[in-house]
Amino acid sequence: MQPLHIITSRLLIRHLTLSDGADFHRYRSNPEVTRYQGFDVMTMEQATTFITNNAVKNYGKAGEWVQYAIEHTASGKLVGDCAIRLKEYDARIAEVGITISHLAQKNGFAKEAMLGILAFLFDEKGIHRVVETVDAENTASIHLMNSIGFRQEGHFIENIFFKGKWGSEFQYAMLKREWDTIKVR
Repeated sequence: MQPLHIITSRLLIRHLTLSDGADFHRYRSNPEVTRYQGFDVMTMEQATTFITNNAVKNYGKAGEWVQYAIEHTASGKLVGDCAIRLKEYDARIAEVGITISHLAQKNGFAKEAMLGILAFLFDEKGIHRVVETVDAENTASIHLMNSIGFRQEGHFIENIFFKGKWGSEFQYAMLKREWDTIKVR
């Protein structure tokens, strides 16, 4: 299976490697970055183990999350990571997630990465539907979903016990036909 390689104007989305460890750990150990994520702060050892375990995964296995590096091509630095999972019950539906380093936020990297991932999933892989679940308090992610053209499909009230408290979530989705309309604008 071919390694994932998505190129945008400023970013390269590729497999994580152990050489990404220090940058990966730098933001994954920051409580502000992990605040709305499904993971908690990581030690360097946990970050290295995560990257090592992820290295044997490739895009396309239904039900399995695969994490990818988001590299800023001009600097060669890791600015974040993203994950893609094809739904176990129907591999024509993908779920995505993005984490951007606190050192790289507010530069448009999340939007650029998401647009690159959507182009890959819809245009290259023929995915029918992409979904994203967002913590209802995560205003930056909510703004991102709205700015790209995702449709809010659900608001789940206190549906998850998360980091010591009940949390609410929004579910967003986009269909291939909606993507085709958006990319022609």
